[in-house]
Amino acid sequence: MKKYLITLLLFLTACFAEVINEYPTQELLDSGIKVIDIRTPQEWKETGLVKGAIPITFWYSDGSYDLRLFMSTLMQHVKEGEKFALICHVGSRTAEVSAFLAQEYNMKVVNLLGGMEYLMKKGYQTQKYTEE
Repeated sequence: MKKYLITLLLFLTACFAEVINEYPTQELLDSGIKVIDIRTPQEWKETGLVKGAIPITFWYSDGSYDLRLFMSTLMQHVKEGEKFALICHVGSRTAEVSAFLAQEYNMKVVNLLGGMEYLMKKGYQTQKYTEE
């Protein structure tokens, strides 16, 4: 039930939040913007990460999440008022999380449209994920 409520909340906030939606370009990635990769560790291992991206899982492979842990970890990397980007596999998860963060926490979020799949199709060379 809790999973469905957060999904509904994320969907509803997506309808009202203002989020910057951009395709990931080399220029954007080179701009110095922090990129937060919200995929699962298994996905990071399979495809690697955007160079310099910070891996912070939002939803786990079983569909669960820990909002408190996610926010705590995110705030260790993103300063208040700092614009940052979110990336996932194809952009659906980041659309929901971006809208939620913008609406509930007034964060400046760039949703990277098309996600890692878009970048890989464009020939982007990822960096290998190593567990910390």
